[in-house]
Amino acid sequence: MDYYKVLGLSSNATKDEIKEAFRNIAKKFHPDKHSASPKSVRDGATVRFKQASEAYEVLVDDHKRADYNLRSNRSNQGGPSGSGYGYGYGYTYDSRKNRSSNYDYYGKKASVSRFQIALGYINSRAFLLNVAFAGAILSGLAAVEIGRDAIWKMQNPEII
Repeated sequence: MDYYKVLGLSSNATKDEIKEAFRNIAKKFHPDKHSASPKSVRDGATVRFKQASEAYEVLVDDHKRADYNLRSNRSNQGGPSGSGYGYGYGYTYDSRKNRSSNYDYYGKKASVSRFQIALGYINSRAFLLNVAFAGAILSGLAAVEIGRDAIWKMQNPEII
């Protein structure tokens, strides 16, 4: 679904234009306005209202809009069908099918070994920070242990 078409906007619309377009569609297709209409009209209006609400929710948020623009540009440029946001290392997430697939950023089939995925994780910032933190904790524990032994030896020189 093209959110810009749902709201009748171009892809470079401002937030104010998005809000105005959503308000107009919401007034026209709100379910409460069509409560006395025949079921087919009521169902059509409800679907249109839900589509407009979903489009508004994505397009008014800068991060969601950037992600949507990235995904829609990739699928328009010959990427895999329903291609999702790329994680790198030849691994993407297909949001429409709710599953992972082996396509790289350019839409080409990628073969990814478990070793490459593990290597990507090991090189990640979060992993490296955790290793550094664990190293600092272990170094501190070693220093305390050495210090405790030194103090014990100073207090008990005749036992050694």
